[in-house]
Amino acid sequence: MRYISTRGGMAPQSFSDILLMGLAPDGGLVLPESYPQIGREQLDAWRGLSYAELAFEIIRLFATDIPADDLKSIIERSYTRAVFGSEEITPLKRLHDGLAILELSNGPTLAFKDMAMQLLGNLFEYVLARKGERLNILGATSGDTGSAAEYAMRGKAGIQVFMLSPDGLMSPFQRAQMYSLQDANIHNIAIQGMFDDCQDIVKAVQNDHAFKARHKIGTVNSINWARVVAQVVYYFKGYFNATASNEEKVSFCVPSGNFGNICAGHIARQMGLPIERLLVATNENDVLDEFFRTGAYRPRGTANTYVTSSPSMDISKASNFERFVFDLLGRDAETLKGLWRQVDAGQGFELPAAQQIAAAEAFGFVSGKSCHADRLATIRQVAAEDGVVVDTHTADGIKVARELRRPGETVVCLETALPAKFADTIREALDRDPPRPEGFEGLEDLPQKVVVFPADAVKVKAYIEQTLAS
Repeated sequence: MRYISTRGGMAPQSFSDILLMGLAPDGGLVLPESYPQIGREQLDAWRGLSYAELAFEIIRLFATDIPADDLKSIIERSYTRAVFGSEEITPLKRLHDGLAILELSNGPTLAFKDMAMQLLGNLFEYVLARKGERLNILGATSGDTGSAAEYAMRGKAGIQVFMLSPDGLMSPFQRAQMYSLQDANIHNIAIQGMFDDCQDIVKAVQNDHAFKARHKIGTVNSINWARVVAQVVYYFKGYFNATASNEEKVSFCVPSGNFGNICAGHIARQMGLPIERLLVATNENDVLDEFFRTGAYRPRGTANTYVTSSPSMDISKASNFERFVFDLLGRDAETLKGLWRQVDAGQGFELPAAQQIAAAEAFGFVSGKSCHADRLATIRQVAAEDGVVVDTHTADGIKVARELRRPGETVVCLETALPAKFADTIREALDRDPPRPEGFEGLEDLPQKVVVFPADAVKVKAYIEQTLAS
């Protein structure tokens, strides 16, 4: 399996080479030259596998340069009862109306990002040891990627983590998860702006090729291909859990901000998993909903990005969207480059009606939107009718799933986090504290270690240089 760039300017490379890369040298995102195709025979063989066994069968199709025994060992260390709380790893539960919720938040940071990040930490350590190299990770988080990355990378040999987050805009629990870590290789940087400002800094550093090479800069954001391919696994597992046979079809509803989670669903569908539709759920920052309804992709600046009660989706420039548009355009890198020049100029773009229709008909995408009142109502309804407390982002997904579900359609809503991370909104909805898993008592009272900078890539680069030199 070889990898190319969405912008056409990178010679095909191996999985291990692109694993440490982040953005491609031409500024694009990496994708395999083609998606492996999964037929009925393989689906039948995979249906009864454990999560780790299934992950090995899928990921080995993409990481063909890692010896099978080594890859199997890495995956078995990543997906264990000790890390995720059960042998099942991603249990499925059904609400009274038949809507299913795939539990993805039972890892160490109580968010779905753990599903990929635990694997990524072990893959990084393995590949770095094999190459005799070090890696300095620069990432951006709107709430959950940061803590999942830091918990996966803390203490890893040869790895330093510099994590950008929007100053004051995550929940107190999310901030405490990250900033309370005292490990010497973890460095938290709060940026005075929105998540999109953090993400823009990461991309600016990635595109400074001399700085990137000199300081061995990599990324754990979902622009990293290994993050996405690890997430493909739970679509297969969720499908098997939600069906009795491989003749059935399933739709997935995914709360989406940066388009990484649902991009993995798109790839699973392209591989041949029987996915009927992919339902994109946005919050008030509805740039993706606007695109799938109209064909117009119009990212917004910081001043026009809302601060909401589902803060991990407070994103108005979806990095992974480029991967999907590349496929939508028939993998036409030149056309894609032209569109993203418009995005980078702050203009956005509008696709012809035929391509907008193809997004729904050929690729299965539809979308909906949820606002603060909607998520409060959904949290209350699910708690009253099913005795289940869901977090704010999962509530957005449930609201959109119920709105868009067709008669007889099996819809699996992806859980994105546990409600303990968003206690203020849960109290507003239910007038009580959300359940807090054992071991997280007093988290917000721990000492916190963080530096604050303006949204300035030059200042962030200077801080990275100073820290690495000390």
